Amino acid sequence: MGSVLVFIDVPSLPLPRAARELLAIAGTLGTPEVAVPRPLADEAAAELGRFGAARIYEPAQELPDVLVAAKAAFLAEAVRAANPDAVLLGNSFEDREVAARVGIKLGSGVITDAVAVAPDLSVTKSVLAGSFTSTCRVQTGIPVITVKANSAEPAEPGDGGTPERSQVTVPDAGPAAAVAERSEKRVSGRPELSEARVIVAGGRGVDGDFGPVEELADLLGGAVGASRAATDAGWIEHSAQVGQTGKTVSPQLYISAGISGAIQQKAGMQTAKVIVAVNKDPDAPVFEIADFGIVGDLASVLPQASEEIRKRRA
Repeated sequence: MGSVLVFIDVPSLPLPRAARELLAIAGTLGTPEVAVPRPLADEAAAELGRFGAARIYEPAQELPDVLVAAKAAFLAEAVRAANPDAVLLGNSFEDREVAARVGIKLGSGVITDAVAVAPDLSVTKSVLAGSFTSTCRVQTGIPVITVKANSAEPAEPGDGGTPERSQVTVPDAGPAAAVAERSEKRVSGRPELSEARVIVAGGRGVDGDFGPVEELADLLGGAVGASRAATDAGWIEHSAQVGQTGKTVSPQLYISAGISGAIQQKAGMQTAKVIVAVNKDPDAPVFEIADFGIVGDLASVLPQASEEIRKRRA
Protein backbone atom coordinates (compact mmCIF):
# COMPACT_ATOMS: atom_id res chain seq x y z
CA MET A 1 0.00 0.00 0.00
CA GLY A 2 1.45 3.36 -1.05
CA SER A 3 1.19 6.78 0.53
CA VAL A 4 -1.39 9.55 0.10
CA LEU A 5 -0.23 13.14 0.51
CA VAL A 6 -2.67 15.49 2.27
CA PHE A 7 -2.25 19.25 1.91
CA ILE A 8 -3.18 21.09 5.11
CA ASP A 9 -2.66 24.82 4.94
CA VAL A 10 -2.81 25.90 8.58
CA PRO A 11 -2.72 22.98 11.05
CA SER A 12 -4.13 24.78 14.09
CA LEU A 13 -4.82 23.10 17.42
CA PRO A 14 -7.14 21.38 17.85
CA LEU A 15 -6.91 20.01 14.32
CA PRO A 16 -9.94 21.22 12.28
CA ARG A 17 -12.59 18.69 11.31
CA ALA A 18 -11.95 19.18 7.58
CA ALA A 19 -8.28 18.24 8.03
CA ARG A 20 -9.22 15.16 10.05
CA GLU A 21 -11.67 14.13 7.32
CA LEU A 22 -8.90 14.29 4.72
CA LEU A 23 -6.62 12.22 6.96
CA ALA A 24 -9.40 9.66 7.42
CA ILE A 25 -9.89 9.35 3.66
CA ALA A 26 -6.13 9.11 3.13
CA GLY A 27 -6.01 6.31 5.70
CA THR A 28 -8.46 4.24 3.64
CA LEU A 29 -6.30 4.66 0.54
CA GLY A 30 -2.80 4.21 1.91
CA THR A 31 -0.40 5.68 4.43
CA PRO A 32 -1.28 9.30 5.21
CA GLU A 33 1.46 11.88 4.80
CA VAL A 34 1.00 15.64 5.17
CA ALA A 35 2.36 18.68 3.35
CA VAL A 36 2.18 21.99 5.22
CA PRO A 37 3.37 25.26 3.64
CA ARG A 38 5.10 26.56 6.76
CA PRO A 39 7.35 25.12 9.49
CA LEU A 40 5.38 23.45 12.27
CA ALA A 41 5.78 23.58 16.02
CA ASP A 42 6.56 20.21 17.59
CA GLU A 43 3.15 20.14 19.27
CA ALA A 44 1.32 20.57 15.96
CA ALA A 45 3.46 17.87 14.34
CA ALA A 46 2.69 15.46 17.18
CA GLU A 47 -1.03 16.21 16.78
CA LEU A 48 -0.87 15.28 13.09
CA GLY A 49 0.85 12.05 14.12
CA ARG A 50 -1.97 11.22 16.53
CA PHE A 51 -4.39 11.44 13.61
CA GLY A 52 -2.40 9.11 11.40
CA ALA A 53 0.24 11.18 9.59
CA ALA A 54 3.40 9.12 9.10
CA ARG A 55 5.52 11.92 7.59
CA ILE A 56 5.31 15.70 7.33
CA TYR A 57 6.77 17.73 4.47
CA GLU A 58 7.65 21.35 5.26
CA PRO A 59 9.34 24.11 3.24
CA ALA A 60 13.04 24.50 3.89
CA GLN A 61 12.64 28.28 3.83
CA GLU A 62 9.78 30.66 4.59
CA LEU A 63 7.52 31.03 1.58
CA PRO A 64 6.96 34.50 0.13
CA ASP A 65 3.54 36.00 0.82
CA VAL A 66 2.23 35.77 -2.75
CA LEU A 67 -1.25 34.33 -2.35
CA VAL A 68 -1.39 30.73 -3.62
CA ALA A 69 1.53 30.71 -6.07
CA ALA A 70 4.16 29.83 -3.46
CA LYS A 71 1.93 27.21 -1.81
CA ALA A 72 1.38 25.52 -5.15
CA ALA A 73 5.12 25.56 -5.88
CA PHE A 74 5.80 24.00 -2.48
CA LEU A 75 3.14 21.32 -2.84
CA ALA A 76 4.41 20.36 -6.29
CA GLU A 77 7.91 19.86 -4.86
CA ALA A 78 6.49 17.90 -1.91
CA VAL A 79 4.68 15.60 -4.35
CA ARG A 80 7.90 15.03 -6.26
CA ALA A 81 9.68 14.17 -3.01
CA ALA A 82 6.93 11.92 -1.65
CA ASN A 83 5.85 10.27 -4.92
CA PRO A 84 2.42 9.42 -3.43
CA ASP A 85 -0.39 7.46 -5.03
CA ALA A 86 -2.66 10.52 -4.77
CA VAL A 87 -2.84 14.06 -3.39
CA LEU A 88 -5.84 15.25 -1.34
CA LEU A 89 -6.82 18.85 -0.60
CA GLY A 90 -9.86 20.64 0.81
CA ASN A 91 -12.41 22.17 -1.53
CA SER A 92 -12.13 25.87 -0.67
CA PHE A 93 -11.54 28.44 -3.42
CA GLU A 94 -7.88 28.61 -2.47
CA ASP A 95 -7.40 24.83 -2.24
CA ARG A 96 -8.93 24.38 -5.68
CA GLU A 97 -6.60 27.00 -7.13
CA VAL A 98 -3.61 25.32 -5.50
CA ALA A 99 -4.78 21.98 -6.97
CA ALA A 100 -5.09 23.47 -10.45
CA ARG A 101 -1.62 24.99 -10.33
CA VAL A 102 -0.12 21.75 -9.00
CA GLY A 103 -1.83 19.77 -11.74
CA ILE A 104 -0.19 22.00 -14.35
CA LYS A 105 3.24 21.80 -12.70
CA LEU A 106 3.10 18.00 -12.47
CA GLY A 107 1.20 17.27 -15.66
CA SER A 108 -1.41 15.51 -13.53
CA GLY A 109 -5.17 15.24 -13.79
CA VAL A 110 -7.23 17.18 -11.23
CA ILE A 111 -10.70 16.34 -9.89
CA THR A 112 -12.58 18.87 -7.75
CA ASP A 113 -15.76 18.70 -5.64
CA ALA A 114 -15.24 15.07 -4.65
CA VAL A 115 -17.67 13.56 -2.15
CA ALA A 116 -15.99 10.12 -1.99
CA VAL A 117 -12.73 8.50 -3.04
CA ALA A 118 -12.62 4.71 -3.50
CA PRO A 119 -9.57 2.52 -2.79
CA ASP A 120 -8.96 2.24 -6.55
CA LEU A 121 -8.84 6.08 -6.65
CA SER A 122 -12.09 6.40 -8.56
CA VAL A 123 -13.78 9.59 -7.40
CA THR A 124 -17.46 10.30 -6.85
CA LYS A 125 -18.47 13.91 -7.35
CA SER A 126 -21.67 15.92 -7.49
CA VAL A 127 -22.42 17.55 -10.86
CA LEU A 128 -25.04 19.73 -12.56
CA ALA A 129 -25.97 21.62 -9.41
CA GLY A 130 -26.18 18.39 -7.43
CA SER A 131 -28.76 16.79 -9.72
CA PHE A 132 -26.44 13.88 -10.56
CA THR A 133 -23.33 12.13 -9.28
CA SER A 134 -20.54 11.01 -11.55
CA THR A 135 -17.62 8.64 -11.11
CA CYS A 136 -14.29 9.94 -12.41
CA ARG A 137 -10.74 8.69 -12.59
CA VAL A 138 -7.53 10.55 -13.34
CA GLN A 139 -5.79 9.08 -16.39
CA THR A 140 -2.57 11.06 -16.34
CA GLY A 141 -0.02 11.55 -13.60
CA ILE A 142 -0.59 11.46 -9.85
CA PRO A 143 -4.28 12.19 -9.10
CA VAL A 144 -4.87 15.57 -7.43
CA ILE A 145 -8.27 15.56 -5.71
CA THR A 146 -10.15 18.23 -3.75
CA VAL A 147 -12.75 16.88 -1.33
CA LYS A 148 -15.86 18.63 -0.06
CA ALA A 149 -16.15 19.06 3.70
CA ASN A 150 -18.47 16.67 5.57
CA SER A 151 -17.87 13.92 3.00
CA ALA A 152 -16.39 11.48 5.53
CA GLU A 153 -16.23 10.81 9.24
CA PRO A 154 -13.13 12.52 10.65
CA ALA A 155 -10.14 10.50 11.81
CA GLU A 156 -10.08 9.63 15.49
CA PRO A 157 -6.97 10.30 17.58
CA GLY A 158 -4.74 7.31 18.15
CA ASP A 159 -1.44 6.57 19.81
CA GLY A 160 0.61 7.00 16.65
CA GLY A 161 4.20 8.03 17.10
CA THR A 162 5.75 11.34 16.16
CA PRO A 163 5.81 11.57 12.36
CA GLU A 164 9.05 11.84 10.44
CA ARG A 165 9.74 15.31 9.08
CA SER A 166 11.25 16.24 5.74
CA GLN A 167 12.20 19.64 4.38
CA VAL A 168 11.48 20.59 0.79
CA THR A 169 13.43 23.22 -1.11
CA VAL A 170 10.98 25.40 -3.03
CA PRO A 171 12.03 27.08 -6.28
CA ASP A 172 11.00 30.59 -7.20
CA ALA A 173 7.20 30.66 -7.43
CA GLY A 174 7.38 32.96 -10.42
CA PRO A 175 5.39 36.15 -11.05
CA ALA A 176 2.51 36.43 -8.63
CA ALA A 177 0.30 38.93 -6.82
CA ALA A 178 1.79 39.84 -3.45
CA VAL A 179 -0.20 40.52 -0.29
CA ALA A 180 0.08 44.20 0.60
CA GLU A 181 -1.98 44.27 3.79
CA ARG A 182 -3.98 41.94 6.05
CA SER A 183 -6.67 42.64 8.62
CA GLU A 184 -8.20 40.35 11.22
CA LYS A 185 -11.62 38.92 10.38
CA ARG A 186 -14.35 39.55 12.93
CA VAL A 187 -14.71 36.43 15.10
CA SER A 188 -18.31 35.25 15.38
CA GLY A 189 -17.75 32.08 17.39
CA ARG A 190 -19.61 30.10 14.73
CA PRO A 191 -18.02 27.30 12.68
CA GLU A 192 -16.54 27.99 9.27
CA LEU A 193 -19.32 27.96 6.67
CA SER A 194 -17.70 25.44 4.33
CA GLU A 195 -17.04 23.02 7.21
CA ALA A 196 -20.22 23.46 9.27
CA ARG A 197 -22.42 20.43 9.92
CA VAL A 198 -25.45 22.69 10.37
CA ILE A 199 -26.19 25.81 8.30
CA VAL A 200 -29.13 28.20 8.59
CA ALA A 201 -29.29 30.41 5.51
CA GLY A 202 -31.40 33.49 4.83
CA GLY A 203 -32.38 35.13 1.57
CA ARG A 204 -34.47 37.94 0.22
CA GLY A 205 -37.30 36.91 2.56
CA VAL A 206 -35.43 38.06 5.70
CA ASP A 207 -36.00 41.63 4.48
CA GLY A 208 -32.76 42.83 6.03
CA ASP A 209 -33.21 41.16 9.45
CA PHE A 210 -30.92 38.17 9.96
CA GLY A 211 -31.73 38.05 13.69
CA PRO A 212 -34.03 34.98 13.55
CA VAL A 213 -31.56 33.18 11.26
CA GLU A 214 -28.61 33.88 13.54
CA GLU A 215 -30.56 32.93 16.66
CA LEU A 216 -31.52 29.52 15.28
CA ALA A 217 -28.01 28.90 13.93
CA ASP A 218 -26.47 29.64 17.34
CA LEU A 219 -28.91 27.33 19.12
CA LEU A 220 -28.00 24.52 16.72
CA GLY A 221 -24.27 25.24 16.89
CA GLY A 222 -24.26 26.02 13.19
CA ALA A 223 -23.09 28.61 10.69
CA VAL A 224 -25.06 31.39 9.02
CA GLY A 225 -25.35 31.37 5.23
CA ALA A 226 -27.06 33.65 2.74
CA SER A 227 -28.24 33.90 -0.84
CA ARG A 228 -26.68 36.29 -3.32
CA ALA A 229 -29.71 38.57 -3.07
CA ALA A 230 -29.07 39.03 0.66
CA THR A 231 -25.35 39.68 0.30
CA ASP A 232 -25.82 42.04 -2.65
CA ALA A 233 -28.31 44.01 -0.56
CA GLY A 234 -25.61 44.48 2.09
CA TRP A 235 -27.56 42.65 4.80
CA ILE A 236 -24.67 40.28 5.50
CA GLU A 237 -21.06 39.95 4.36
CA HIS A 238 -20.31 38.23 1.04
CA SER A 239 -18.28 35.53 2.80
CA ALA A 240 -21.64 34.05 3.92
CA GLN A 241 -22.89 33.53 0.36
CA VAL A 242 -23.84 29.99 -0.63
CA GLY A 243 -24.38 29.14 -4.27
CA GLN A 244 -22.89 28.99 -7.72
CA THR A 245 -21.00 32.26 -7.22
CA GLY A 246 -20.48 31.69 -3.50
CA LYS A 247 -19.39 28.77 -1.35
CA THR A 248 -20.34 25.16 -1.95
CA VAL A 249 -21.39 23.40 1.26
CA SER A 250 -22.38 19.85 2.24
CA PRO A 251 -23.70 20.03 5.81
CA GLN A 252 -25.68 17.38 7.63
CA LEU A 253 -28.54 19.89 7.99
CA TYR A 254 -29.29 22.90 5.79
CA ILE A 255 -32.17 25.19 6.74
CA SER A 256 -33.18 27.52 3.92
CA ALA A 257 -35.22 30.50 5.12
CA GLY A 258 -36.74 32.96 2.69
CA ILE A 259 -34.69 31.71 -0.26
CA SER A 260 -36.48 30.84 -3.48
CA GLY A 261 -34.00 28.12 -4.38
CA ALA A 262 -33.10 29.11 -7.93
CA ILE A 263 -30.51 26.99 -9.70
CA GLN A 264 -27.65 29.24 -8.56
CA GLN A 265 -28.50 28.58 -4.90
CA LYS A 266 -29.07 24.86 -5.45
CA ALA A 267 -25.60 24.53 -6.92
CA GLY A 268 -24.08 25.43 -3.56
CA MET A 269 -26.12 23.32 -1.15
CA GLN A 270 -27.96 20.51 -2.90
CA THR A 271 -25.60 17.84 -1.54
CA ALA A 272 -26.65 18.61 2.05
CA LYS A 273 -27.82 15.45 3.80
CA VAL A 274 -31.12 16.99 5.03
CA ILE A 275 -32.67 20.17 3.61
CA VAL A 276 -35.43 22.06 5.43
CA ALA A 277 -37.08 24.91 3.53
CA VAL A 278 -39.14 27.77 4.96
CA ASN A 279 -40.81 30.03 2.40
CA LYS A 280 -44.08 31.95 2.07
CA ASP A 281 -44.39 30.93 -1.59
CA PRO A 282 -45.71 27.34 -1.90
CA ASP A 283 -44.38 27.22 -5.48
CA ALA A 284 -40.80 28.21 -4.59
CA PRO A 285 -38.26 25.98 -6.42
CA VAL A 286 -36.52 25.14 -3.14
CA PHE A 287 -39.40 22.83 -2.18
CA GLU A 288 -38.47 20.58 -5.11
CA ILE A 289 -35.25 19.52 -3.38
CA ALA A 290 -36.25 19.97 0.28
CA ASP A 291 -36.66 16.93 2.52
CA PHE A 292 -39.02 18.96 4.73
CA GLY A 293 -40.91 22.08 3.69
CA ILE A 294 -42.77 24.69 5.70
CA VAL A 295 -44.97 27.21 3.90
CA GLY A 296 -44.95 30.22 6.19
CA ASP A 297 -43.32 33.48 7.21
CA LEU A 298 -39.77 32.88 8.44
CA ALA A 299 -40.18 35.76 10.91
CA SER A 300 -42.76 33.59 12.66
CA VAL A 301 -41.49 30.07 11.94
CA LEU A 302 -37.84 30.47 12.96
CA PRO A 303 -38.54 32.05 16.39
CA GLN A 304 -41.03 29.24 17.09
CA ALA A 305 -38.37 26.66 16.22
CA SER A 306 -35.84 28.43 18.46
CA GLU A 307 -38.30 28.56 21.35
CA GLU A 308 -39.09 24.86 20.99
CA ILE A 309 -35.40 23.99 21.06
CA ARG A 310 -34.96 25.98 24.26
CA LYS A 311 -37.92 24.19 25.87
CA ARG A 312 -36.56 20.76 25.01
CA ARG A 313 -33.15 21.67 26.42
CA ALA A 314 -34.57 23.08 29.65
